[in-house]
Amino acid sequence: MENVEKVQKFSEAIARIKQEIRKDVVGQQEVIDNVIIAIVAGGNVLLEGVPGVGKTRLVRTLGQTLSLPFSRIQFTPDLMPSDVTGTNIVEKDDNGKLNTVFRKGPIFANLVLADEINRATPKTQSAMLEVMQEHKVTVANSTYKLEEPFFVLATENPIEQDGTYPLPEAQMDRFMFKLIMEFPKLDELADIVTMTQKTMAETAEAVVDGETILEMRALASTVPVMDEILQYAMKLVTNTHPELDGACSTAKKYVKYGASPRAAQALITCAKVRALINGNYNVSYEDIDALAKPVLRHRIKINYNAVNDRLTVDDVIALLIKETK
Repeated sequence: MENVEKVQKFSEAIARIKQEIRKDVVGQQEVIDNVIIAIVAGGNVLLEGVPGVGKTRLVRTLGQTLSLPFSRIQFTPDLMPSDVTGTNIVEKDDNGKLNTVFRKGPIFANLVLADEINRATPKTQSAMLEVMQEHKVTVANSTYKLEEPFFVLATENPIEQDGTYPLPEAQMDRFMFKLIMEFPKLDELADIVTMTQKTMAETAEAVVDGETILEMRALASTVPVMDEILQYAMKLVTNTHPELDGACSTAKKYVKYGASPRAAQALITCAKVRALINGNYNVSYEDIDALAKPVLRHRIKINYNAVNDRLTVDDVIALLIKETK
């Protein structure tokens, strides 16, 4: 009975968060749902989309709704790692003595928007690796922990655009989800224009705080997963590897590189959160299938056969799900 009440409270809190976000962000429902799942699960999100579709607005609105400090880092080709993490500076104290002081960079916030991350050089992108995985920053042999909850939402331009650097696989793997932010439909575009004519400021109100998010994360970790569903999720990730014994035909035909063990971790962790959002205290096959594309689309590489057959990464993942069942 206690679990039933907790699940109901969890589901109601998420519903209120979504309701507030909808005041400032038009459409993009699947993106909003998955960003919320990632925040509660403790992961990071890579958001791909052309400029102007509301990526920054979404993160600012999340910051207001969750009562969390927000910072934005605009990635450019001349951005240095210290511009992200912070650096040691020399200051004089009241007695005239010189002291080394660490000046924190913009990464020290609860919600961080890494805007156009693939416009920076690989050297600067690598500064995000430790932060995203371990939630800490190391500068000159000193380590600084970041406050929880910590969440990076990085945006990237489609790789075909000028001035972009592809993200290395190790960094891509640090993102729990890769989400595609589509251009709004005709009626949504009209709603966006109408809304921004009144005010450009966000109107969402606070619903929960950081402590509540951490409590929700702790509850999600207790959600049970049946053995057959766990095996299904593991088999789905394993089926992305064409080099393994007994590899499925889809992987052999269309996949160049398969997903990492982090994909399996992300599938289960996020499926638990999705189950609670839908009012369930157990993970279902539907939860795994619904999250397979955002978890896998940036972790597998398709080959020339898939390109020749005009298949996207999402098309190949759909085939893998079909073959795994």
